[in-house]
Amino acid sequence: MNHKMRCDWAEVHPLMRDYHDNEWGVPVHDDLKLFEFLVLDAFQAGLSWLTVLKKREAFREAFDHFDAERIARYDENKVEALMQNAGIIRNRLKINGTIRNARAFLKIRQQYGSFDQFIWQFTDHKTLVNHFNNVKEIPSRSPESDAMSKALVKEGFTFVGSTICYAFMQASGMVNDHLTGCFRYEALR
Repeated sequence: MNHKMRCDWAEVHPLMRDYHDNEWGVPVHDDLKLFEFLVLDAFQAGLSWLTVLKKREAFREAFDHFDAERIARYDENKVEALMQNAGIIRNRLKINGTIRNARAFLKIRQQYGSFDQFIWQFTDHKTLVNHFNNVKEIPSRSPESDAMSKALVKEGFTFVGSTICYAFMQASGMVNDHLTGCFRYEALR
């Protein structure tokens, strides 16, 4: 039997394993995907990532496949419809925050040419490779996520505290926090 060594957290559920093996830590430069991660990380605040992964497809449907231009035009009727959607995490503050963030995202894209160009500046446009052997060593924030959070708030974003920004950086491959013994660590170096 050929068992791959993975980060411990990936073994709790098949959805987590698939996410770990195929997405987490892979550098993302597509604006639509970056916005999706930003939205999902905001909804994850206070909850488990597994909860979000289980609802991911419902989120995609409910939020027009994370089309920021469409989300930026959501009105109170749409907010009410989303509040009735049992497939997603129904949190009015986070829903309204997503609309606000879509507007700020579009503003940044217009200013910088792409959200990718703006967001990757916090790691000097490269993946920061960490060397952790144990999940307890992985921080929940960093100087880069602190700077990202501050800049996003200044641009009008909400639900972008440093911890959320660090999770976003991990998801989008801005940092490689796979454990050194994990098969994905070397693959993403």
